[in-house]
Amino acid sequence: MPLTDAARIRAQSTQPSGLMLWRALQPLRGLVRFMNSGAHPDDEISGMLAALTYRDGLSISYVCSTRGEGGQNDIGREAGAALGTLRTAEMHAAADVLGLSMYWLSDTPSDPITDFGFSKSGTETLGKWGHAHTLRRLVEAIRADRPDILCPTFLDVPGQHGHHRAMTQAAHEAMDAAADPDFKAAGAPWQVAKLYLPAWSGAGDAYDDDLPPPRTTVEIPGAGHEPPSGWTWAEIGEQARAFHATQGMGHWTGGKEPKGWPLHLVRSMVGPDLTGKHGAITNNLPNSYTELLPGNAGATPLDAQLVACVAAFPDSKAVLHHAFMALPHIETTRRQCQDRNQSYALHRLDRTAAQLARVIYLAAGARLTARLAVDHAEPGQTIGATLALITPDHTCKTSAAWHLPKGWHSTDTSITLPKDAPAFTPYPMVHHAHAPQGPVAVAVTLEYQGLSTTLHLPPDQQLLVLPRLQAAIAPAAVFLNSSAPRPIALRLTQDARLEIPAGFTQTRTAEGLRLTPDTPQPALYSLPVSLNGQPAQTVTQINHSHTGPLILPAPATLRLRVAEVALPKGRIAYIGGGNDRVDHWLHAMGADVTALPDPALTASSLAEYDSLVIGIFALRFRPALAALMPAIHQWVRNGGTLLTLYHRPWDNWDIRHTAPAPLEIGKPSLRYRVTDEAAPVTPLIPDHPLLNSPNRITADDWHGWVKERGLYFAKSWDAAYKPLLQMADKGEAPHKGALLSGHFGKGQHHHCALVLHLQMEALVPGAFRLMANLTEPIR
Repeated sequence: MPLTDAARIRAQSTQPSGLMLWRALQPLRGLVRFMNSGAHPDDEISGMLAALTYRDGLSISYVCSTRGEGGQNDIGREAGAALGTLRTAEMHAAADVLGLSMYWLSDTPSDPITDFGFSKSGTETLGKWGHAHTLRRLVEAIRADRPDILCPTFLDVPGQHGHHRAMTQAAHEAMDAAADPDFKAAGAPWQVAKLYLPAWSGAGDAYDDDLPPPRTTVEIPGAGHEPPSGWTWAEIGEQARAFHATQGMGHWTGGKEPKGWPLHLVRSMVGPDLTGKHGAITNNLPNSYTELLPGNAGATPLDAQLVACVAAFPDSKAVLHHAFMALPHIETTRRQCQDRNQSYALHRLDRTAAQLARVIYLAAGARLTARLAVDHAEPGQTIGATLALITPDHTCKTSAAWHLPKGWHSTDTSITLPKDAPAFTPYPMVHHAHAPQGPVAVAVTLEYQGLSTTLHLPPDQQLLVLPRLQAAIAPAAVFLNSSAPRPIALRLTQDARLEIPAGFTQTRTAEGLRLTPDTPQPALYSLPVSLNGQPAQTVTQINHSHTGPLILPAPATLRLRVAEVALPKGRIAYIGGGNDRVDHWLHAMGADVTALPDPALTASSLAEYDSLVIGIFALRFRPALAALMPAIHQWVRNGGTLLTLYHRPWDNWDIRHTAPAPLEIGKPSLRYRVTDEAAPVTPLIPDHPLLNSPNRITADDWHGWVKERGLYFAKSWDAAYKPLLQMADKGEAPHKGALLSGHFGKGQHHHCALVLHLQMEALVPGAFRLMANLTEPIR
């Protein structure tokens, strides 16, 4: 649904016009461009970037390799490309807070540059991404942005995430490749002047850098406050990071000023940094047009107007005047650049002109209303649209018009899409702060004393164009247990067709289809959906308050796994945290499972069940659960079977009291996980009931796993627990904390740090068979 008035008011309250004008002015104080690089959305050094742009006057950007498809999700069940779509939107919202330009290396969900899961090796990562492919994409981002400084977020050291290490490794290579005219990549060659690395350790809850950081060359100070708001640079950084909600980001600082950010100069094309109190990352870099363009007659008057424009704040009329007066000097400087062979400055002039256009719009006090009646539209559809522009200062004449792609049409009250309008792109390659992202934009023109400028602004909410041939199929993934086969009910768009394999009978129903298994063969089937004889697209709807609605178009396909699983006996209760669908998959394979809402989290409710599954992160997101644990322990001693799926140390996991006996989750997580999804698994107690009943777990059950074996393995445990499995990444000591089992009174507790919920989503048969064993009650 389009934004409500209340939502618009809340958004307005976070962007007071005076603060937005002040922030827009700061990058006009200099010419230096700083590019941060990382592997995932949320790898950007937010507090440092806030200080660099809003205090020090640098223009900033961030280049990110993946969309974070393989990360955790603290707010929902989106995974894979759907999570990548959501995390892309989160990153763009964070970029708007920081005034950041955003570049991506991964262009589609099928791009090999993907967040394939945790890695411990940069070399392994680049092998999966494609070394040459990754380098070319990074070079293209550098050539598009043309930064003076490049600074990865992490170090390329053992103990650090392999994705981070890969981006740092690539940064060294890209500095040369981007400047090499013979390197085959889009964009004109560009020489990065300086390459920095962080001079701090990246160790923490997740990582464990083996080597000390390099020596500090220069430190970006952290002290100080933003004058209009009074916020520290760390607070502004956290306001941006709070948009990374899927990763649980955004921490309250209480106004504490950060210590600063020490950097190490790895390489410079302009000489070494100065040291001591005179040290700055901008040393030896031209920071004004006069410095940059010796002999250019337009440079000095342009600098003078820019200085006057910034100094005029908070007098918005004076700011507007000087901003407009700078525009003809930009054109004079541009012409002289062309005449004097100073083309290396043209992109800076383009950037300054764009920055001035935003300053002028804000200084004029212009108020744009650009509303679309819907947030989704189909090709060929006409939608309602409202466009209005109010400017209180009539010395500046303003006008606004819809800015649409070729083939689109607008009237005063509507926008019409062409029949071949392309569907929404969930993975855009570039995002500039406060700029339009989708096809619909507004061109605002401002005129003053014979001068004019135009900028493009987004509507209140981007328009999501649906695919032309759209068909829905639900569920899109099905597990059929051949030991307890039952018909499969599918909701399918009318007139759509599904190709079914041999061994099934297809029957049309009012809602779609019923597939009746006759003699289905064990296999993983991928069954396409067509419409009018052509492949159809399906749309995943994503909607969270901090990003607004999103869609993920993808080929309409039913994934069907046929496999044999012996079912657990007894009744199973499930307490989830909203981050997995284990209850869904237990039901799909034929188990008797009930998801317990908060009112049912009582000792009397537990008595109705033989087994209990506590889903990932549930202790964090189900507050009533922690208080129930003593009752759960008693229920176990009375004969219940408890299964806890992996939790992180900060998910309210109490080492001494959460489990029936002490059990410690390992951190940093890099040391307590096996990232190779094909790592050999060795049973430590082959005849243990958990590995034999009701399904005998064999080597075949460990085949076909995705992403990784497991993470947040147990570090230590009470003698009552027995480790059942051993596994390791290549070259590392074996882990035994992936699966523990212990008897307590008449019952038992299993703790499983294998990523079974993801394997079940991927329809891996071994995960279903092991889950059946884990939920089998004691007899």
